Amino acid sequence: MGRLIKMPVELPAMEIGAMVGDWWEEINESTQWQDGIFYALCGAYALVSAVALIQLIRIELRVPEYGWTTQKVFHLMNFIVNGVRAIVFGFHNQVFAMNPQALVLVLLDLPGLLFFSTYTLLVLFWAEIYHQASVYIGARSLPTDKLRVVYISVNVAMYFVQVSIWVFLWVDDNSVVELIGKIFIAVVSILAALGFLVYGGRQCLLIWPVHPSRLFFMLRRFPIESKGRRKKLHEVGSVTAICFTCFLIRCFVVFLSAFDADASLDVLDHPVLNLIYYMLVEILPSALVLFILRKLPPKRISAQYHPIC
Repeated sequence: MGRLIKMPVELPAMEIGAMVGDWWEEINESTQWQDGIFYALCGAYALVSAVALIQLIRIELRVPEYGWTTQKVFHLMNFIVNGVRAIVFGFHNQVFAMNPQALVLVLLDLPGLLFFSTYTLLVLFWAEIYHQASVYIGARSLPTDKLRVVYISVNVAMYFVQVSIWVFLWVDDNSVVELIGKIFIAVVSILAALGFLVYGGRQCLLIWPVHPSRLFFMLRRFPIESKGRRKKLHEVGSVTAICFTCFLIRCFVVFLSAFDADASLDVLDHPVLNLIYYMLVEILPSALVLFILRKLPPKRISAQYHPIC
């Protein structure tokens, strides 16, 4: 008796692409899937926001005498950013139905700008660490207060430009202005990514003419918690990789959406794209960074302690 030979069933690539496309369209057009995905985003953001608030409370209870340190401000802004996102996605039906369209862009873009301000605080902190290490070994450097002025100036300029774009869109819903707004967000994102690459990656060559290998020597001599220095460097490297990646992805997706309507994040019927995008550029990075920086400051802090990690 002859054996039956099962021939492999091969689907043409075009048919597989059509099946995937049909699945994608079916989910995007389903109100049940839309509600489920956006409510899932709401819950994820609410969870991250709650974790940031709990961490802020723990730090305040541990060191209440130090006021609003960079560490406390970082967790407060994380709480605000993720809380606003949770509210926006919790009321997604009302948000995406708003008129004029400028209101939708405000609610979707403003938390992204606050996210930029929150995580560039880490860049500012690392720049200050580098400056103080430079002073310690007698190298030329910029004063710390000037670094804070640069941080504030960059953020003020960013919000001014973005608010101007929103006002123009409110007055005249112009597609060209909307395109400029998306390109602006992409540029801001790539600048943030470069900031993490330069400072977090210990490549501080933009401001100080110091060879990267010398920075390790500076950090080794810098009088900050001699114990656990290797762990600190590991934390910096991990946070750098996470933040650089998330801002780079944000830049790519926003730039793509500026020229391709199918990649738009500002519409209700792209829930899968929204889920992937916000998970990769905000929710997962925030959760990972909060986990990495979960350590509380010691109860007794020396005059040379820098509260951030």
